[in-house]
Amino acid sequence: MNQTRQAHYFQHVPFEGPAAIKDWLNQHNYQVSSSQFYSDWQLPKVEDIDLLVVMGGPMSINDEVQYRWLVAEKQFIREMIAAGKPILGICFGAQLIASATGARVYANTQREIGWWPVTAVAADSAVFDFPPALTVLHWHGETFDLPDDAQLLASSAACTNQAFQLGRNVIGLQFHLESTQSSVEAIIEHCRNELQPARWVQTEQQMLAELMEHTTANQQTLHQILNYLTKA
Repeated sequence: MNQTRQAHYFQHVPFEGPAAIKDWLNQHNYQVSSSQFYSDWQLPKVEDIDLLVVMGGPMSINDEVQYRWLVAEKQFIREMIAAGKPILGICFGAQLIASATGARVYANTQREIGWWPVTAVAADSAVFDFPPALTVLHWHGETFDLPDDAQLLASSAACTNQAFQLGRNVIGLQFHLESTQSSVEAIIEHCRNELQPARWVQTEQQMLAELMEHTTANQQTLHQILNYLTKA
């Protein structure tokens, strides 16, 4: 009989949950728990967790004075990495992994919001084989330096560091492969004020119109990454 595995996710605002990640976890019979930092929260024990997913959020990972839980969250991420446990970071979550491992997180030269392509960066065979090109949902104004010893997996025209791998078990994505109709509608509803016209900012109408065109390929890549991280 297969032993039940435990997945845990960090959620920073009510409207950025695991979305399509939950489907993969259910399909692979994970028990799922979470720390919701916008409410009463607790951290699990590192030894009890088989997979950690760090979700997005509109705040900055540098705002530790305003969001005191960031200190504890970064420490937990460091402990998970030291224990060799699989971690997937999404957008703000990727920035958290970078910050937790000593890399700088700072304002990108421009905001990137909407469906824009990322392209794979040549990497050795020891890392995840990212698709040559994929149109993904972005929603960020900050970027990060790569952690020491991390390998870059993908870049975009507006932002160089889009996806990275650290060791065998940690992948950070600056974009949202987990997007569904409801998750995109939710982030638009709560962050509509950020949709100011710019070179790499789509309108909400454009984002919703393109959603169905891209979600299947995005979720296939998401599943491949989760399979890779967990050796499923």
